[in-house]
Amino acid sequence: MDVVPAEASQFEPKVEGERLIGRGAYDMKAALAAMMLAMPVPGKEPEGLRVVLGIVSDEESEEDKDRGSDYLVGSGIKGEFAITGEPTDMHVGVAAKGVLAVRLGVAGRAAHGSTPWLGDNAVLRAVDLFRGIESLPFARESSELFDRPSINLGRIWGGDALNKVPDHCVIDVDIRYLPHQDPDEILAAIRGLDPASLETIFALPPIDSGTGNPWVKSLIAVADSHHDGTSVSVGRDGASDAVSFIRVGIPAVEFGPTGMGHHGPEEWVSIPSLNAYLETLREYLGSAAKLADGNSND
Repeated sequence: MDVVPAEASQFEPKVEGERLIGRGAYDMKAALAAMMLAMPVPGKEPEGLRVVLGIVSDEESEEDKDRGSDYLVGSGIKGEFAITGEPTDMHVGVAAKGVLAVRLGVAGRAAHGSTPWLGDNAVLRAVDLFRGIESLPFARESSELFDRPSINLGRIWGGDALNKVPDHCVIDVDIRYLPHQDPDEILAAIRGLDPASLETIFALPPIDSGTGNPWVKSLIAVADSHHDGTSVSVGRDGASDAVSFIRVGIPAVEFGPTGMGHHGPEEWVSIPSLNAYLETLREYLGSAAKLADGNSND
């Protein structure tokens, strides 16, 4: 479920001490397993509370249309509050950066590889363009919950022969912008760097649920009892399917177990934190039932 590519060996889980190691262990198969176990036993649900577990397989997809979470929400699976089991180290992620994934084309001038000074290398120009994006004013902004936006050069294609100066290059840039920033203004600033072409691959809005919502406050209170210090997150750099609920006015947060290395070669999740995470979810359902107070809403 929902994992990025990896070496075959990373799909063979192993336990070392208190760590479960493997692709997707931290992001987010372990949280999914805990959520499955936390679901109320049929016929014994807390009074006045309906709990829905939604599982989709395309959260890591680069498509911004026909996503599984959007389909679930559109088909009527809504509610008062939503939790996504993203890896948060037992923090409650009340805010997350928006996503702006762009594909940029850069033009150059071909020449023989033995005389590169007679051409204009599009690959080198593409790298300069990326450095230009990193230097734009929006990239140096911060906010209360975030130190900076995130800008990553994820893919690059350029050149069709070793002995030729490449005359065209394409780069995919993954921009995670702050909740107060305007993606249209960011795109306008990038256009000002004069790329040959600019295409938005996909975009997701930021999350800013805040801590004032009673459902969020209740989760934070329960999580605090299983956490060293406050469980309120300082903001999440990544994005998640929580945006599907945010778009229709449903408060949503990210909350998951402790670990490290998601999308990397040594991804692991803490086994003790999984027990704490499962217990937190179960306790929260009891608190949520009190919040529902007999209300028939989901």
